[in-house]
Amino acid sequence: MTLAELFALPAPETRIPMPCVIAEAGVNHEGRMDIARRLIDEAAEGGADAIKFQTYRAETLASRDSPAYWDTSKEPTQSQYELFKRHDSFWKNEFEALKKHCDAAGIAFLSTPFDVESARFLNDLMDVFKISSSDITNKPFIDILCGYGKPILLSTGAAHLHEIAEAVEWIEARGNKLALLHCVLNYPTADENAALGMIPALKRIFPTHVIGYSDHTLPRDMHTLEIATLLGARVLEKHFSHDKTLPGNDHYHAMDKEDLRHFFRRMRATLASVGDLEVRALPEEEPARRHARRSLVTARAVRKGQPLTAADLTWKRPAHGISPRCYDEVLGLAARRDLAEDTVLQWTDLERS
Repeated sequence: MTLAELFALPAPETRIPMPCVIAEAGVNHEGRMDIARRLIDEAAEGGADAIKFQTYRAETLASRDSPAYWDTSKEPTQSQYELFKRHDSFWKNEFEALKKHCDAAGIAFLSTPFDVESARFLNDLMDVFKISSSDITNKPFIDILCGYGKPILLSTGAAHLHEIAEAVEWIEARGNKLALLHCVLNYPTADENAALGMIPALKRIFPTHVIGYSDHTLPRDMHTLEIATLLGARVLEKHFSHDKTLPGNDHYHAMDKEDLRHFFRRMRATLASVGDLEVRALPEEEPARRHARRSLVTARAVRKGQPLTAADLTWKRPAHGISPRCYDEVLGLAARRDLAEDTVLQWTDLERS
């Protein structure tokens, strides 16, 4: 599913669609254009619909005394400012070049802006804006991004319901299309803390908006994304790396292209087993309908002209005769001919007495 299709889903759905998958490269390019291009190529090879980077300057994002909120055993940097400073070298020229590379690779380009200046030049490169969980209470910045008139992807990590509702009101007031991405702002998120039940809760509370999931669990077999899709997530975002063994930052809880391929294989098989969102008998069940259901059968011999009573009837397989659902209608009808015991009744065997 493309980003454009994401915001044009039919309602109600008759089938669970394959989700729109965003490979969150973030700053896993480590400040190198060759790695950034490799991330784009591998995300496209893995089947992602979009790849997303992050655009910021450390000076406008964090004060110098901002403490870490990640697993410091995996990323030992204790200061947000110091970490962001290591990864803020890409700016307008670099992202313009990466946009062109995305176009050539056949994958949508996205980057989360974290300041007004980056939003301004990214607007020329993207059809959708992503707002980080960390900015869900940042009303002036949300207003600025909404002013570009494009759909908004808003992550809801670490937010209480009233904070989400408030941000939704701000965006709705500007008329932008909106997708809310359930997110747990904890790196990495333990599987038992994924809180995937928030996905159907968000669907219930905000029924007019697209609901998705931004995942920070370890990739393992990608089952978290599969479950999220079944619970109603129509856009999935997960950190992406070309090498999950690299130390620090977002490599250690990221997926790679093989994880992506595994997810899509599993998801296609799962959605095939789910099938249509309707109740009906399948064509493959027709033999069971005819042979495993029952018919009305004579429990004893019945003479011609004798009205049928409850004592004359039972029900047995197969369903080649009169259905037991017509039991009340059959009672009192007369035998049109002599009927032996264990006769599977047909309407041609009966007449009104």
